[in-house]
Amino acid sequence: MATVITPVRSADPTEQRIVLQNVAWETYERLLADHLDSSVPRFTYDRGVLEIVSPSTEHEETNRTLATLVEVVAEELSINVRNVGSMTFRKRDIKRGFEPDSCFYIQRLAEIRGRTEIDPEVDPPPDLLIEIDVSNQSLDRFPIYAQMGVPEVWRYRRKRVSIHSLDVDVFREIDASVVLPPISSEVLTRFVEASTRLDRIDWLRSLREWVRTQRIGNQGAT
Repeated sequence: MATVITPVRSADPTEQRIVLQNVAWETYERLLADHLDSSVPRFTYDRGVLEIVSPSTEHEETNRTLATLVEVVAEELSINVRNVGSMTFRKRDIKRGFEPDSCFYIQRLAEIRGRTEIDPEVDPPPDLLIEIDVSNQSLDRFPIYAQMGVPEVWRYRRKRVSIHSLDVDVFREIDASVVLPPISSEVLTRFVEASTRLDRIDWLRSLREWVRTQRIGNQGAT
């Protein structure tokens, strides 16, 4: 069956996105091998459908902002996390694979601690995954994340960050994070918006101050 190429019109003209139909798993693996040490493009594979994305500046800046937020909040709350970035997660038996914008091990960190290589075929999925959508994605990744067993996804779309928790085999939107409390959707959206108008040092300072107020509040409640 011939491969069908579908260019996707992006809401952000600086982000390039293309979808290919009828792509063999072996072709997907060869593409991954050819781009082993490259951060772009990013590949998502779903049973013969391959999406290739070269992220825009807004995409990457928002991704890094949320990833930094995770690191800072975890540090202030004395929670160990491991940021494995956009490493490739794929499973041959279900013919699905993805490269997240960012992902973290938190609750299951002990299971991969000290490992220089993580094997998605046998190791647990990350506890938290960040997905940035500034261009109206054509491929729904949530079923892929669900089948891989990712517990929680933070999704940035249309200037808002939503939190999605895995419930058996589907994701449901929730108000607050399960894997990294006291983070909520409202807090994430507020700090992403603030990052676009504050200098980085001021943004980091305001984030740390907010986390410390939450920590003090929790101590006072005990």
